[in-house]
Amino acid sequence: MRVLGVDPGTRVCGYGVIDATPAGLKVVDYGVIRASAKKPLYERLNIIHQGLCEIFRRHEPGVAAVEGVFYGINVRTAIKIGEARGVALIACAAEGLEVAEYSPRTVKKSVVGTGAAHKSQVQEMVRLQLGLAELPEPDDAADALAIAICHCRRLRR
Repeated sequence: MRVLGVDPGTRVCGYGVIDATPAGLKVVDYGVIRASAKKPLYERLNIIHQGLCEIFRRHEPGVAAVEGVFYGINVRTAIKIGEARGVALIACAAEGLEVAEYSPRTVKKSVVGTGAAHKSQVQEMVRLQLGLAELPEPDDAADALAIAICHCRRLRR
């Protein structure tokens, strides 16, 4: 099964594509979709949508996992992340993908073992679990890979 993990943001949207096989997890691709902060919000959201659609065409995921909103951030940031999440959810739905949503705490607990893990710990555990030679960069891409790993682990239960 091919899983797309998405870490939504209005300037940087992380994505990670992994294959879940009986032999384990294998990285297909990861990175970020960047939208300039100088552009109006609606243009940035469109860039994210187009970027996700390109990832769908290139990698044909079978399912998507999207990170939920972290409630400890300020309201303005939460609203913007919510808008980026909405774009990701609509793009996935239009593609016909089933979508799972996981809180940041659930993702960290699944990948690191504690919901209070730091970003550097998440990056290192993603690197180890996916057999990468280097830390996945930037951390938005590492988070997206962690979201995909979390989904694969949830399916095995």
